[in-house]
Amino acid sequence: MKTENGEQTGAEAANEPGTPPETGAVPPAPVPATPGAPPPPPAGDQPPPPPPAGDQPPPPPPADDPEVLREQIEETREELGDTVEALSQKADVKAQVKERKEHVKEQVKEKVEERKEQLREAPAQAQVKLGEVQAQAQAKLDEVQTQAKQNPTPFAAGAGGLVALLLLVFLWRRRRK
Repeated sequence: MKTENGEQTGAEAANEPGTPPETGAVPPAPVPATPGAPPPPPAGDQPPPPPPAGDQPPPPPPADDPEVLREQIEETREELGDTVEALSQKADVKAQVKERKEHVKEQVKEKVEERKEQLREAPAQAQVKLGEVQAQAQAKLDEVQTQAKQNPTPFAAGAGGLVALLLLVFLWRRRRK
């Protein structure tokens, strides 16, 4: 925004290049670095930090000794052979399917054996449970018999009611015919 005599206000003047910054003005925000770009140089006289190391160790310095070179070549061949073998195993779908099939087959066999064992134990467990239920039923029967001996009136009334109910059903069926 310009004033009456054509001068710019402080905020606009601070945004124009070549204008001296005002005291108390907010410095511009830093521009974020793009991915993959090297980081900006650090402030001060410190050298930049070394780049992060990857999974591979840095290569050893070259050796002039032919024996050392042969050992390095042999180590590299072994590593390469292991890598090729691992890659070929990953690429061999038939072998993977066969291995998975064997694994599942073993799991099924184990489950079948577990179930067989459970079925072998089931009759014994059922026998124990049957004995427990019989004992509970006998205890309840003894309790009812004891109650009937101590106070026969409710049981006699119940038996009389049952006889009356049967008689009514009998008479009602007879009338319907």
